[in-house]
Amino acid sequence: MSDSDPYWAAVRATRLRIADLLEELTPAEWEQESLCRGWRVRDVAGHLALVPTITTWDMVAVAPRARFSPDRINTVLARRHGSRHPADLVAAIRSHAGTRRTAKVLDTRNALFDAIVHGQDIALPLARQLPVPAEHSREGLRRVWAMGWPFHAERHLAGFTLRATDTDWAVGDGPEIAGPALGLLLLSTGRTACLDTLQGDGVDRLKSSLPDR
Repeated sequence: MSDSDPYWAAVRATRLRIADLLEELTPAEWEQESLCRGWRVRDVAGHLALVPTITTWDMVAVAPRARFSPDRINTVLARRHGSRHPADLVAAIRSHAGTRRTAKVLDTRNALFDAIVHGQDIALPLARQLPVPAEHSREGLRRVWAMGWPFHAERHLAGFTLRATDTDWAVGDGPEIAGPALGLLLLSTGRTACLDTLQGDGVDRLKSSLPDR
């Protein structure tokens, strides 16, 4: 057994849960806006279907159209692949759920939190349930907090203590923001839809510093 096997088992399980959820969606739900700004539910699904098979060349090929911005490259590819038939997207996510690769310019250490967060990008706006084991969210938090770009969670949440109430994870110093590891993971990746799941003296202070939601 490889040291990375538990990690990839978590990735596979997360991707399969997302595929199960997507299979239940109505045509109208596929067209709704996700929590990922500018992406419909189908665009998020397109991204998730593409990540395990994307190549560096795929990204380079759309770079001029995306003005060489990593965020725009991601969006162009997500929308392109999100235009596929929903059944094809679900099948692609399922068939590559256990794939352990991605483009060389990307990082497979991001695979778990990417799937967890994008799964919630789909589920929350649709008022759907997509449970995530606390230990998987904790693994995602550790990665997001350590990686810096593009979220810069440590910088954006400086001055707060973040503490998970369902697993062993805490960082920072200051007024506390406490709650499920999943809510903290969403917050750390710039999602504010999770704020109602969090508590502590730091929550009101954080809300007051945010633009109108």
